[in-house]
Amino acid sequence: MPGSTDSSTKTMGVLTVGGLVMVTAYTVALGSNGWLWFGWVVLGLLTLGMVLSQG
Repeated sequence: MPGSTDSSTKTMGVLTVGGLVMVTAYTVALGSNGWLWFGWVVLGLLTLGMVLSQG
């Protein structure tokens, strides 16, 4: 399906940015949690991999 990969990449980007906002808000409100940051980094790397594979 044309455009489906582009759409999924945009969705991953939105989830990654939303995740960053959520993890940052959690850190400000309740203190840092290393597992949340680790999860966000993994999500960011997956998103980066999807963006680079579009080339």
